[in-house]
Amino acid sequence: MKNYFVSGIGTNIGKTICSAILVEFLKADYWKPIQSGDLDNSDSQKIKELISNTQTQIFPERYLLTQSLSPHAAAEIDKVSIHLDDFILPTTNNDLIMEGAGGLMVPINKKGDLIIDLIQHIKAEVILVSQNYLGSINHTLLSLEILKNRNIPIKGILFNGEPKKSTEDIILEIGGARNLGRIDFTEFVNKSFVRSQGENLNWD
Repeated sequence: MKNYFVSGIGTNIGKTICSAILVEFLKADYWKPIQSGDLDNSDSQKIKELISNTQTQIFPERYLLTQSLSPHAAAEIDKVSIHLDDFILPTTNNDLIMEGAGGLMVPINKKGDLIIDLIQHIKAEVILVSQNYLGSINHTLLSLEILKNRNIPIKGILFNGEPKKSTEDIILEIGGARNLGRIDFTEFVNKSFVRSQGENLNWD
């Protein structure tokens, strides 16, 4: 049983799609600790709609916030107090895929606790989702560097979207992280696509 935390180098780079692929491939359970906004179409609901296996259990979010904002800002609007001690890993005998909100340095409360602090608190291994755009080398290497500085275990990098070999090669060379594979670009994400992408994963 392993606990993996899916984080990204930024926002809107495909963490939920990558999480669905990992959940389906591993037949793992899923947990989204904080959902900010889109409560009618939450990431947990998307995962449920995208996976095909019958073994996965989707655990309820610890916090459901109404605004599509950084958790600290959304919580303030909703008059909710978020504390690290409130996060307790779901009990399961299965691998667990957890999905973050935004990147590693996103604040979850006004005390200054960040997503990376949550990762340390729940003692998870990180799967970092990277996507090729101008600046992605910098954002990916910075994310890897802070994870290493915090002694947080890194499972590897999952590249999502259009490939760019020169960018990915330099990230892997300098960052020293394992390449977990590539998720193909598609405009039509469905169960069939999620099942097929497991073949692209470099997994033990």
